[in-house]
Amino acid sequence: MSGAEQATCPCGSELPLASCCQPIIEGTEKAATAEALLRARYTAFTQAKVDFILQTHHPRTRDEVSRESIQEWAEKSEWLGLQIHHVEGGGPEDTEGRIRFVARYRHGAHEIDHVEEALFERQEGSWYFVTGRQPPVRRTSPKIGRNDPCPCGSGKKYKRCCGAVQAPSGS
Repeated sequence: MSGAEQATCPCGSELPLASCCQPIIEGTEKAATAEALLRARYTAFTQAKVDFILQTHHPRTRDEVSRESIQEWAEKSEWLGLQIHHVEGGGPEDTEGRIRFVARYRHGAHEIDHVEEALFERQEGSWYFVTGRQPPVRRTSPKIGRNDPCPCGSGKKYKRCCGAVQAPSGS
């Protein structure tokens, strides 16, 4: 076996790439579930397989995405991992599935958690990504008022410290 055949799949399954997402990306197998398609699409992003990403975008919403944007995102990011948080439907007998996931990546010096709730539909035996949305962020700590002490411990009011609006630099 070559190194590529032994490589672990980037999707997080801990299976060899050659028996996990690679056959789906290469078109020798269909994704049996919405989750399998999500994992293959993530792996395709790690490999900048833009054609696969576009082909698995539902025809109804495909014109909403840009080949150039996908390619730039895929190529300029270091992909750090995929976590599946919730799967609803999307099984071999379903026609629709929803998956909440986090795709972690580094872009420049920034690590980003891309949190998304994705909708998948099966059409004529093939799963497609339809659309995704970022769920609302819920605050877990109380909101800091402008006149409250700054949480950084400076002793200043929040509005005069970390909450101060920075003037844009002249660039």
